[in-house]
Amino acid sequence: MVVKELTSKADFDQAIQADKLVVIDFYATWCGPCRMISPYLEELSADPTLNEKGVLFYKVDVDKLADVAQEVGITAMPTFICYRKGKKVEELVGASKDRLKHMIEKNA
Repeated sequence: MVVKELTSKADFDQAIQADKLVVIDFYATWCGPCRMISPYLEELSADPTLNEKGVLFYKVDVDKLADVAQEVGITAMPTFICYRKGKKVEELVGASKDRLKHMIEKNA
């Protein structure tokens, strides 16, 4: 699986409705920590165990989808939010590889 870019509010609204765990990376192109952790998120999206569990990975550019970022209350980047069936499951602010992996594995 690759990390798919969500390009509209409609895409976002549809993506978070999945029955499986949905991980969304809220990032900005100018954010250094966002650029540093992005390759790691790509690695996680290719993890066979997470793929077996059906975990879906997306990203949202907060400058392009400011309405979505505002709606979910993004105040810092990167912010990772896990959703299932339209409900927020857990949130992580910051570029911590260990905490990100733990959050995803715990909720998968």
